[in-house]
Amino acid sequence: MPSIVVKHHLGFKIANSLRYKPKLDPLKDLLLDMAKERSCDSVLRLIVERLTRTPQVALCRIWLSRPVCEECAEYDPSQTECLHLVASSGRSTLEDRKSWDNVERSDFRRFPMGYRKVGEIAATGNPLEVADVRENNTWMAKPEWADREGIRGFGGQPLIYKGNVLGVLAVFTRMPLEEEWLTWLRMIADHAAAAIANSRAFEEIEQLREQLELENTFLRQEISESHDFGAIIGQSPALRQTMQQIELVAPTDASVLILGESGTGKELLAREIHQRSARCESPLIKVNCASIPRELFESEFFGHVRGAFTGAVRDRAGRFEAANNGTIFLDEVGEIPIELQGKLLRVLQEGEFERVGEESTRSVDVRVVAATNRDLKAEVEAGRFREDLYFRLNVFPLEFAPLRDRKEDIPLLAAHFIQSAAQRLGRPAPRLSEAALGRLQSYSWPGNVRELQNVIERGVITSTGDTLRIDGFTLTTPTTHLVTGAEPVANDGIMTEDELVDLQKKNLKAALDRTGWKIYGPGGTAELLGIRPTTLASRIKKFGLSRS
Repeated sequence: MPSIVVKHHLGFKIANSLRYKPKLDPLKDLLLDMAKERSCDSVLRLIVERLTRTPQVALCRIWLSRPVCEECAEYDPSQTECLHLVASSGRSTLEDRKSWDNVERSDFRRFPMGYRKVGEIAATGNPLEVADVRENNTWMAKPEWADREGIRGFGGQPLIYKGNVLGVLAVFTRMPLEEEWLTWLRMIADHAAAAIANSRAFEEIEQLREQLELENTFLRQEISESHDFGAIIGQSPALRQTMQQIELVAPTDASVLILGESGTGKELLAREIHQRSARCESPLIKVNCASIPRELFESEFFGHVRGAFTGAVRDRAGRFEAANNGTIFLDEVGEIPIELQGKLLRVLQEGEFERVGEESTRSVDVRVVAATNRDLKAEVEAGRFREDLYFRLNVFPLEFAPLRDRKEDIPLLAAHFIQSAAQRLGRPAPRLSEAALGRLQSYSWPGNVRELQNVIERGVITSTGDTLRIDGFTLTTPTTHLVTGAEPVANDGIMTEDELVDLQKKNLKAALDRTGWKIYGPGGTAELLGIRPTTLASRIKKFGLSRS
């Protein structure tokens, strides 16, 4: 594309005839001071404020490149970047003496790349230099503003660092611009681009340093607090909230109903409640309600006497009797048949029961912790669970979040499972790479912690080097859910490259239709897919998608 540099020799002749010599010392000082700044905001403010101190500069502004915003994306969905006004300085000479420092109130605070002259400067990397705008103001968005304010010269310079356009520096002057002043402006733009890049690097280093300090502190807290959590590993906000609830209810004798998906580790919560209670010296007895045959329910729960039924060759105590003065954990309590739930309710309410085949009544003192992956309230409404038993169990509901909502816990859980599997299998513990950890954290884990443990153990077995191997077939995602940029594609077989591209295109179109083609912001397609708006815009352009 040809350069859009515009120089009006008439303007230079006027400047020479007026023998106007700009004061260049402040510009020299600016070059030195820019190199001292470590904050990007400070660099930007320094540039615009110093330039507007010179008498000939009426207005100075800097736009920087940003990922495309929702406002600019409306112009062109294919845009991946746009310009945002980040610094402005200047003042009107009219009666109101209006300040032009507020970047948010400007009519030109955002530009799509290639739009208007500022956008063209950024898109092409070519400057726009006009010695005297009175000779040519057709390119200006508001020429009447220039006439009122006595604007004569304009210099628009791209801020280029190592071949990349970072933004645009624009200067409006009240005197025609000499070549010497334009030369200084080009030099300032080059130094400004380097100062902006360096300040960003310094800020990034400082952020990484602070993050490292926080991570070290966090790791020390994890080592300390993981002992407090016992067998429960993790430090996610969801897990912390659950542990706080356990601290409240554990010292009491209240019944607890643990809600959560299969494989989340509800038994660990039950053990933690028991260990933090006054009953910790007495036994914790687990009953898997889903595994008990209907005809053996009473015997398993309450025991039987010899001869009570075929196979009862001796007296046998039941689970409730074994848990006396301790805690009984009723896992998958929603699986108990409704016709047997009345017997369970009696022992929970009255602490009394009879062994099968025995007429005498026995008493027990047992705290009940139950768990289920079912919606018991819906089961009550459907007539499959007794309402009075539901209320008896649901004194203190405790919901355990699924692993997909506790992604922060995956690194700690994975490290724990690697060590335990390696020790149990007699294998050296492989290292968990960042790539493998990223795959583990991007997966939805329908089987939760139990599935993670199985994947890690399988990886320890199949790893031949010093790095944990995560086989692709172990991480499959249900096809009903949108595939994001960080998730593996769900498929039981091998797909061709064309099939993968077609799947990604269809998924992207479905996501756009769901959000009404909202690209950016809360509820937008980028948020739904978990990718950056710039990445989304690039894919829209790549696939040639358009709103129907």
